Amino acid sequence: MGGIAVLVWASVSGQLGALRVARHEWRPLLVLGLLFTIQVGLLYVGTGLTTASHASVLLNSYAVHTVVLAHFLIPGDHLTGRKAAGILVAYAGAVILFARQWTAGAATLAGDLVVALAAVLLAERTIYLARAVQRLDAVKLLLAQAVVGTAGLVALSAAFERGVPTRWTLSLGLAVLYQGGVIAGFNYIANLWLLKHYRPSSLATYLLTTPIFGILSAAWLLGDRLTPDLLVSCLLVATGIGLTAR
Repeated sequence: MGGIAVLVWASVSGQLGALRVARHEWRPLLVLGLLFTIQVGLLYVGTGLTTASHASVLLNSYAVHTVVLAHFLIPGDHLTGRKAAGILVAYAGAVILFARQWTAGAATLAGDLVVALAAVLLAERTIYLARAVQRLDAVKLLLAQAVVGTAGLVALSAAFERGVPTRWTLSLGLAVLYQGGVIAGFNYIANLWLLKHYRPSSLATYLLTTPIFGILSAAWLLGDRLTPDLLVSCLLVATGIGLTAR
C-alpha cells in the first residue's frame, strides 16, 4: 500500500519516468530495502513483546542515534558540545527505563531490547537515505523499500508465522490502511523530501514531542500505566532530542 501511494505521488508529480533503474543503482537500492525489512521486522516483533509506551520512547531515541551517526557519516554535520550533552541526557532516559525492567525482571525487557535495536537501525537507515537521496531519485528509494520490504516481510512471515491465523476485521483493515497509506506512503514521502533539503540532525527537533504523544496515546487508547520511571525516561529522551537539534 505504501508503494501504491508512492506511485500515485510519482504520477501526479510527473516523476514516473524516473523509475528506470541503472545498473549501478541496484546495489544501494537492495541494501536500503534489506535494511528497511530488518528494521521494520524488529520493530513489530519488539512492540509485540513490550508495551506501546515503552516502544514509543525507545524507538524515538533514534533521533539521538541519528545525530551520533551523522557526525561520522554526513559531511559538515558535526557533533557540538550541546549535541553531546543532549545525547547523554537522552541515553540516561533509556538507561532509567532499562534499569527498572532489568532489576524487576519485567516481561517487557526482551521487547525493549529488540525495539532499542530497531531504533539504532532506523537511525542508520535515516543516514543512508540522507546520503542516497543526494544521488538517487526519491521515487526509486521509496519504491525500493516498498518492494524489497514487502517481499522480505512476506518471506519472514512464511518462515516464522506458519499456521498463525489472520482474522480480518474492520479495525485491522483500518490499521493496515493507516500504516500503509499514511505512514509508508505520505509520511515516507515527506520525510525523504526533508532529508533531501535539510541535515538529519536539524530535523531532530520535530521529534521532540513524539515520545510524549506516544505514551499519552498508549495510556488513553490501550490503558498503559504511566509509571514514574516511564515519565522520567520520556522527558529525558525528549529533552535530549531538543538539545541535539539546532
